[in-house]
Amino acid sequence: MISVVSLGGSIVAPDKVDEEYLRAFLSLISRLLSENDAWRFIFVVGGGGPARSWQGACRNILPDISNEEADWIGIMATRLNAQLIKALMGNWCRQPVITDPSQVGPFAGRVLVAAGWKPGFSSDYDAVVLAERFNAAVVINLSNIERVYTDDPRKNPGAKPVDKISWKDFRAMVGDEWTPGKNVPFDPVASRHAAKIGLKVICAGGKDLPNLENILRGREFLGTTIG
Repeated sequence: MISVVSLGGSIVAPDKVDEEYLRAFLSLISRLLSENDAWRFIFVVGGGGPARSWQGACRNILPDISNEEADWIGIMATRLNAQLIKALMGNWCRQPVITDPSQVGPFAGRVLVAAGWKPGFSSDYDAVVLAERFNAAVVINLSNIERVYTDDPRKNPGAKPVDKISWKDFRAMVGDEWTPGKNVPFDPVASRHAAKIGLKVICAGGKDLPNLENILRGREFLGTTIG
């Protein structure tokens, strides 16, 4: 069984690398892999704090920087974070970090790690492409929010959390366009493709590792199911 996990950069490196979290994350994944040979994981890692900081610095210095240039900065941040996750996975991960999900070969070993691909796409889109490639029915999207809300709760006190939402309603909330650094639960381009192929996405808080284990084991969990 292959579990595709979009591991938000805000979890791996919100400002700097969260070593305590990564130790606990590694412990959980190692335990699952050790207990059952059927477990396999694909981790697609986002840019987090480094992406926002470097993109912000570039825009401060050169306000008219193109979205493509800003995207490349974010992509490089995802690759740095992904290389860290690959190193932590040790012998579980036998292949280099994937930077083009459309060209990935057979799954060797027990873990694959992927990073950003090219401008115009976030790491969420990479996760959807890899789920399609390896026939996974679900992408688990881990970020710094526990559930999807009807609106941004930081701006609208009346925003309500939702447990389930259709792709039609979710896409009406996030729109259709991707811009570098856009802060949405799951990016618009990835959402469009996920809806097209009938993929389910679970959005959940990445810091809650017992909750992640519940999701992986098919138990009751806290989060939002899209699709």
